[in-house]
Amino acid sequence: MLSMEKNLLPRAYVEKFSLAQFSVPPLSAPLVRKTFKRYQGKYPEEIFDSFGRESVNAASIGQVHKATLNGKTLAVKIQYPGVADSVRSDLALVKPFAIKMFNLQGKDSEKYFKEVEHKLLEETNYILEVEQSEEITKACAHIDGMRFPGYYKELSSERIITMDWMHGTHLSEFTAKPFSRELGDRLGQALWDFYMFQMHGLRKVHADPHPGNFLVSSDQELIAIDFGCIKEVPEDFYVPYFELAKKEVFENEEVFNAKLYELEILTPTDSKEELEFFKALFKEMLSIFTSPFNAEVFDFSDDAFWNSIADLSDRYSNDPQIRKMNGNRGSKHFLYINRTFFGLYNLLHDLKARVKVNNYTRFLS
Repeated sequence: MLSMEKNLLPRAYVEKFSLAQFSVPPLSAPLVRKTFKRYQGKYPEEIFDSFGRESVNAASIGQVHKATLNGKTLAVKIQYPGVADSVRSDLALVKPFAIKMFNLQGKDSEKYFKEVEHKLLEETNYILEVEQSEEITKACAHIDGMRFPGYYKELSSERIITMDWMHGTHLSEFTAKPFSRELGDRLGQALWDFYMFQMHGLRKVHADPHPGNFLVSSDQELIAIDFGCIKEVPEDFYVPYFELAKKEVFENEEVFNAKLYELEILTPTDSKEELEFFKALFKEMLSIFTSPFNAEVFDFSDDAFWNSIADLSDRYSNDPQIRKMNGNRGSKHFLYINRTFFGLYNLLHDLKARVKVNNYTRFLS
């Protein structure tokens, strides 16, 4: 997420963090062979017709090797040893800092850490990832402008995933070079439709939208290549979350406040000062972040939109009052749903895309 944040850090830091998307130091060849022997029962050269000793891409929890089998070119993702075991200990190290940074008071804050731990452990389960990948890609195959790899269960296991090799340019590399406004709009529309279809049609969503998880093909289609982080959207969160984007709800103070209670943004124990502060904060925040949903066409390259986000972030991050408030508020589901929209908006901004907001509805029937 830090690699996608446009306003929080200096550009040099953002560029360094972006390497975590697909360019971290790789595993050695002996460790790769050892992982294959343990989880597939054979060495890679015994399974594939050819197998590249050096990784092609290396991301946060695994790296990708190129292989061939029966005339097909394949991408073989191998998880780093010990990643799953380190999740709990890493979170234990981060927890005290997070509690202090966000002023998380009371035992109920544990729900946020459990949510993160659960999703991170899911991401290390490659058997689950293959199942999720097949389910989401099959459901989204009819969306214009989107392509997906095929997956091979018989060549996959707990720590190894084998899928079709997809030819294309990583989205961050694509957007770093000149491209036409028409192409940016087309790719952005495909991305928007892909996410809105998942959110409203499947009620589960690819919750890791960063440039390393998308390629642009030579025929100018968008390829999604990683489905390790899938977030289900429960009904009791989905309904009030998207009702807050409706103008009639937003302008009705009584209904608006009721939705804030449903989403645990306001709590019965809040003081009068806390109620007024957080109602005002979320009203301003939602007026900005939900603005794309209240337009027929939304331009994600609009400087006014991004300047308002930067201004809001700057004002509240430096507000001494907010530091005194209990930050333990909001449904645990906000963590990954907001992460999804945060990432999606940033990708659309990089593409300078103008999207038809309700275009996705034609894919729902």
